[in-house]
Amino acid sequence: QVQVVESGGGLVQPGGSLRLSCAASGRIFTINPMGWYRQAPGKERDLVAHISRSGTTNYADSVKDRFTMSRDNGKNTVYLQMNSLKPEDTAVYYCYVVLGEYNYWGQGTQVTVSS
Repeated sequence: QVQVVESGGGLVQPGGSLRLSCAASGRIFTINPMGWYRQAPGKERDLVAHISRSGTTNYADSVKDRFTMSRDNGKNTVYLQMNSLKPEDTAVYYCYVVLGEYNYWGQGTQVTVSS
Protein backbone atom coordinates (compact mmCIF):
# COMPACT_ATOMS: atom_id res chain seq x y z
CA GLN A 1 0.00 0.00 0.00
CA VAL A 2 1.14 3.50 -0.84
CA GLN A 3 -0.32 6.69 0.54
CA VAL A 4 0.15 10.15 -0.90
CA VAL A 5 -0.98 13.14 1.12
CA GLU A 6 -0.85 16.77 0.03
CA SER A 7 -1.09 19.82 2.26
CA GLY A 8 -0.56 23.55 2.18
CA GLY A 9 -3.28 24.80 -0.11
CA GLY A 10 -5.46 27.78 0.65
CA LEU A 11 -6.59 31.23 -0.39
CA VAL A 12 -3.98 33.78 -1.38
CA GLN A 13 -4.06 37.17 -3.06
CA PRO A 14 -2.55 37.69 -6.51
CA GLY A 15 1.20 38.13 -6.22
CA GLY A 16 1.33 36.08 -3.05
CA SER A 17 3.04 32.79 -2.25
CA LEU A 18 2.11 29.34 -1.04
CA ARG A 19 4.13 26.22 -0.31
CA LEU A 20 2.57 22.84 -0.98
CA SER A 21 3.87 19.66 0.60
CA CYS A 22 3.38 16.07 -0.48
CA ALA A 23 4.35 13.06 1.61
CA ALA A 24 4.45 9.55 0.19
CA SER A 25 4.47 6.61 2.58
CA GLY A 26 3.99 2.86 2.62
CA ARG A 27 5.87 0.31 0.53
CA ILE A 28 8.42 2.75 -0.80
CA PHE A 29 12.03 1.60 -0.56
CA THR A 30 13.81 3.84 -3.04
CA ILE A 31 13.79 7.39 -4.28
CA ASN A 32 11.10 7.68 -6.92
CA PRO A 33 9.98 10.27 -9.40
CA MET A 34 7.27 12.54 -8.04
CA GLY A 35 5.38 15.50 -9.33
CA TRP A 36 2.41 17.80 -9.33
CA TYR A 37 -0.55 18.19 -11.61
CA ARG A 38 -3.34 20.70 -11.31
CA GLN A 39 -6.92 20.83 -12.51
CA ALA A 40 -8.99 23.97 -12.80
CA PRO A 41 -12.79 23.84 -12.99
CA GLY A 42 -13.92 22.67 -16.41
CA LYS A 43 -10.39 21.97 -17.58
CA GLU A 44 -8.16 18.95 -17.98
CA ARG A 45 -5.54 17.96 -15.45
CA ASP A 46 -2.19 19.46 -16.49
CA LEU A 47 1.36 18.73 -15.41
CA VAL A 48 2.88 21.48 -13.27
CA ALA A 49 6.23 20.08 -12.18
CA HIS A 50 8.14 16.81 -12.00
CA ILE A 51 11.27 15.67 -10.22
CA SER A 52 13.25 12.65 -11.34
CA ARG A 53 15.15 10.13 -9.21
CA SER A 54 18.30 12.13 -9.75
CA GLY A 55 16.65 15.36 -8.74
CA THR A 56 16.21 16.88 -12.17
CA THR A 57 13.14 19.10 -12.27
CA ASN A 58 10.87 20.03 -15.15
CA TYR A 59 8.16 22.67 -15.16
CA ALA A 60 5.22 23.69 -17.27
CA ASP A 61 5.97 26.85 -19.23
CA SER A 62 3.19 28.66 -17.41
CA VAL A 63 4.92 28.27 -14.02
CA LYS A 64 8.60 28.49 -14.92
CA ASP A 65 10.48 31.10 -12.91
CA ARG A 66 7.60 31.27 -10.41
CA PHE A 67 7.33 27.74 -9.01
CA THR A 68 10.12 25.65 -7.55
CA MET A 69 9.91 21.96 -6.74
CA SER A 70 12.22 20.34 -4.22
CA ARG A 71 12.51 17.05 -2.37
CA ASP A 72 13.51 15.72 1.02
CA ASN A 73 14.72 12.26 0.09
CA GLY A 74 14.86 11.03 3.64
CA LYS A 75 11.16 11.70 4.10
CA ASN A 76 9.83 10.83 0.62
CA THR A 77 8.41 14.32 0.65
CA VAL A 78 8.30 16.91 -2.09
CA TYR A 79 7.49 20.58 -1.96
CA LEU A 80 6.16 23.07 -4.44
CA GLN A 81 7.06 26.65 -3.65
CA MET A 82 4.68 28.88 -5.58
CA ASN A 83 5.52 32.58 -5.90
CA SER A 84 3.95 35.46 -7.80
CA LEU A 85 0.67 33.60 -7.89
CA LYS A 86 -1.92 34.55 -10.47
CA PRO A 87 -5.69 34.00 -10.59
CA GLU A 88 -5.11 31.48 -13.38
CA ASP A 89 -3.12 29.33 -10.94
CA THR A 90 -6.39 28.59 -9.14
CA ALA A 91 -6.92 24.83 -9.25
CA VAL A 92 -6.84 21.64 -7.26
CA TYR A 93 -3.23 20.52 -7.06
CA TYR A 94 -2.55 16.79 -7.10
CA CYS A 95 0.68 15.09 -6.13
CA TYR A 96 1.81 11.74 -7.54
CA VAL A 97 4.62 9.26 -6.99
CA VAL A 98 5.81 6.86 -9.67
CA LEU A 99 6.41 3.29 -8.55
CA GLY A 100 7.25 0.97 -11.40
CA GLU A 101 4.40 1.00 -13.86
CA TYR A 102 1.99 2.84 -11.60
CA ASN A 103 1.35 6.37 -10.48
CA TYR A 104 -0.12 6.81 -7.01
CA TRP A 105 -2.11 9.97 -6.44
CA GLY A 106 -3.12 12.08 -3.51
CA GLN A 107 -6.57 13.51 -2.93
CA GLY A 108 -5.56 16.99 -3.97
CA THR A 109 -5.35 20.36 -2.25
CA GLN A 110 -7.23 23.46 -3.34
CA VAL A 111 -5.31 26.60 -4.26
CA THR A 112 -7.36 29.73 -4.82
CA VAL A 113 -5.76 32.96 -5.98
CA SER A 114 -8.18 35.85 -5.60
CA SER A 115 -8.40 39.34 -4.22
